[in-house]
Amino acid sequence: MRYAFLEQHGHAWPVRTMCRILQVRPSGYYRWRERVPGRRQVERLRLVEAIRTVHQRSGGRYGSPRVYHALRKEGLRCSQNQVARLMRENQFRASRSRRFRIRTTDSHHAFPLAENRLPRQFHPTKLDTVWVADLTYVATEEGWLYVATVMDLCSRRIIGWSMGDHLRGELPLEALARALSDRCPTEGLMHHSDRGVQYACQEYQAVLERQGIQCSMSRSGNCYDNAAMESFFKTFKVELVYQDRYQTREEARTSIYTYIELFYNRQRLHSSLGYQSPVEYEARLR
Repeated sequence: MRYAFLEQHGHAWPVRTMCRILQVRPSGYYRWRERVPGRRQVERLRLVEAIRTVHQRSGGRYGSPRVYHALRKEGLRCSQNQVARLMRENQFRASRSRRFRIRTTDSHHAFPLAENRLPRQFHPTKLDTVWVADLTYVATEEGWLYVATVMDLCSRRIIGWSMGDHLRGELPLEALARALSDRCPTEGLMHHSDRGVQYACQEYQAVLERQGIQCSMSRSGNCYDNAAMESFFKTFKVELVYQDRYQTREEARTSIYTYIELFYNRQRLHSSLGYQSPVEYEARLR
């Protein structure tokens, strides 16, 4: 490790000065530089470089389990413990979370509520049988940007989203309209959300009824009834939102679109899908 430090910083300070400080002989360092690396060392260096590539490709979002599965999909022979150890040694860290929460659900309204028809059955086997929807928020220097999303529960793919500086009903309606336009579902679809006024209002319910979609809502104060969407929002915040500071809402919009459509849906390996991306999982189902 001392010789590696000398090699890395030899351009900044005199080698003999660093050798004296690190208490190593210059002759030993120069012999180390001339030594041909062994087979195991070469393989280790190649694996570290492959880990670095996968980690950077994920935007620094992947921890060791997803890096390991990504490497295995590329045909590299390695173990998960080996990947975790090399990531620690080379300081490849996954994105970290932080706690901050505001209230986006207003369930104190006079609109009718639907019963919970999705009793935590979060693993349907067919596409377009259960959609889940919810709202979240992103901080910018201009103020809050609110994000409405619709997810296909089978593939965990985000099939509809919209963003705005308000929490009015048209925000989730736009997300639903995008999902309906993209998927064109047949009969038998269930839509699950919380009891917020945006989902219980007449305009939203009218669209569901017109499309023949059965409505389901979480029980009062029970976030676990919509756990799949809560999990997505946590991932979304940890991997994207908490890693940046947005100056404008437009900057946040661009970043969120890129994350959802180009990374989350098409590249991110989901443990609940056997470490496949939602698009890859849907392709195999079809």
